[in-house]
Amino acid sequence: MSVRHIAVVIPARDEEDLVGRCLASVSAAAHRLPADVSVDVVVVLDGCQDGTADVVACFPAVRTVVTRGGNVGRARAAGVRSALARAGGDLADVWVACTDADSEVPDGWLVEQLRLADAGADVVVGTVRPDPRDLLPEEVEQWRGTRVPGRPNGHVHGANLGVRASSYVTAGGFAPRREHEDVGLVVALHAAGARIVASDVVDVLTSGRREGRSPGGYAGYLTALFPRTAPDPVVGLDRPRPLTADDPHGTDRAARSGAVLVAAD
Repeated sequence: MSVRHIAVVIPARDEEDLVGRCLASVSAAAHRLPADVSVDVVVVLDGCQDGTADVVACFPAVRTVVTRGGNVGRARAAGVRSALARAGGDLADVWVACTDADSEVPDGWLVEQLRLADAGADVVVGTVRPDPRDLLPEEVEQWRGTRVPGRPNGHVHGANLGVRASSYVTAGGFAPRREHEDVGLVVALHAAGARIVASDVVDVLTSGRREGRSPGGYAGYLTALFPRTAPDPVVGLDRPRPLTADDPHGTDRAARSGAVLVAAD
């Protein structure tokens, strides 16, 4: 079923320095969409104690939802819940696009998710790249060595994730977890029979900081990948591993090459 409406949901916790960049990029991506596809952008202010809300207020088309738990899973779920209540109608033609407030999406981000959704995907698992300004030059080169264009690694990132709203509801939505809520959702979607696409066509730029909002998130992944106290290259970074909630950066890539529909077993 063709998508008629896209809801972009962005959790934010004390991101006054980066959320403006994020929203400017999302706005640019939304302007690339066909005129008959409507867009609703929701920022979830999750226990913010800085000027994040003031920056978001500079974007009149963006709505806000406030949560106070400092829990990214609960924040994402609250944003999606608000967006779907506004979307109404048949949720099979509503698409939820997720990114993070510390990230910058490319202009073609929503257009590509729309293309894959209209081609039959229920879930799009996209790639991310750390901001090179946050890495040492040798870390940038090492990270590039783990990537093969046209062969998405299948890692699940809330900063570049899309899901059909009807499939989201069937799978139970984001769990109220402080981390790996994105992986948990994709595991549940796979179990529910959703058609999953892994794609690296639109790479999202995300913060390369080492102190993230959740200890096991992307910041923790980069810390493990590039231990500053151990400069030797890390071996075997791109080994396929099972996709589980306990192994958020692994995936079964046996049935995938490029952006290909993968039917759940």
